[in-house]
Amino acid sequence: MEGSKKIPGAVIIGDHVQALGIARSLGRKKIPVYLVNPRAACIGRFSRYVKKFLVCPSLKEDSKLASFLANLAEKEGLQGWILLPNNDAAVYAVSKNREKLKKYFLVPTPDWEITKLAYNKILTYALAEKNGIPIPKTVYPKDLGELSEAVSGMSFPIIIKPAVMHTFYEKTKLKAILAGNLEELKSAYEKASKVIDPSEIMVQEVIPGRPGKLYSFCSFFKEGKVKGMIVGRRVRQRPMDFGRGTTFAQSEKVPSLVAYGTRLLTAMDYYGLSEVEFKLDERDGVYKLLEINPRTWLWHSLAGRCGVDMPYMLYNDLVNGNAAAAGDYRAGVKWLHFYTDLSVSAGEILKGNMKLTDYLRSLSGEKEYAVMAWDDPLPFIAETLLLPYLKMVR
Repeated sequence: MEGSKKIPGAVIIGDHVQALGIARSLGRKKIPVYLVNPRAACIGRFSRYVKKFLVCPSLKEDSKLASFLANLAEKEGLQGWILLPNNDAAVYAVSKNREKLKKYFLVPTPDWEITKLAYNKILTYALAEKNGIPIPKTVYPKDLGELSEAVSGMSFPIIIKPAVMHTFYEKTKLKAILAGNLEELKSAYEKASKVIDPSEIMVQEVIPGRPGKLYSFCSFFKEGKVKGMIVGRRVRQRPMDFGRGTTFAQSEKVPSLVAYGTRLLTAMDYYGLSEVEFKLDERDGVYKLLEINPRTWLWHSLAGRCGVDMPYMLYNDLVNGNAAAAGDYRAGVKWLHFYTDLSVSAGEILKGNMKLTDYLRSLSGEKEYAVMAWDDPLPFIAETLLLPYLKMVR
């Protein structure tokens, strides 16, 4: 405990591979790490770099979670540690309770007035359009009666998607509902209206193309400047159409995305780590904004492999005031979540969408594994043993 008092550590909220990536980034530099998660069965707790694991209240109960974290800081002497939420529900809870949590922790998550611009996609798209950043054609009918007229200039297929993802996903296990014609769209709208308020429903054109056209501008951003960054192409995801998680990504150089992302984060007055997602529309050659994740993203450990260790940069800035910019990142490095990508790839091969040789070829070259690590093997062993359970809860 004396060591943790001398060296400020980090409390990570939420599990899965992005929590493991943060723990390894900081733990390898002798920074103490606590992990809190609502479920006891999580792979991050088995990492040698996690000093202590605790089960916390549901992330949806933001006031209870904030009280839990405050009590944890007092009981364990964690004042001055940084607080790192790594999923949407945790970001909401921390941002909404930021003033209370700031009394105990260093909190990189911005105030709600800033966070909500990323959390609510309707606000995200309004800000993007105001700043000249392309988005897919999107309409916001107030009710079913307005739907037909609202989509009159759009071509099918069309998707129904929520302005706030995590509440919709928890109830439907879907990121979007695809409609091939107007009748299907009406049915999808009615279904969505039973789950979320119509004011949160977005009706959007589908940009054609496989997941290989998905890109992300990921950065540590401060005072209108990119301190560290990477651009990645998300090659495979689960499921492949409207993925809930990337399974295979590769670092690439796309200068236009750096310009778009910088412009958007500057307009938000954003601080911290984020992923700004785009899709290349081959009909006009334009990268169009999909969403912003105001936190670490699933495959953030790829950035560290490419020479830009963003969790550690954020830690240094908060604890030591060291905001020195990182050097350039290396392109062509790959990130792989072995089990989920194997499952996705097998499905694609069986459907005839990918050849076995293409899959094997994609595995060549330098790689960062989401879970496997020679210096930290237990999480991969735990993931292997927990596969049936993890498949069920996800």
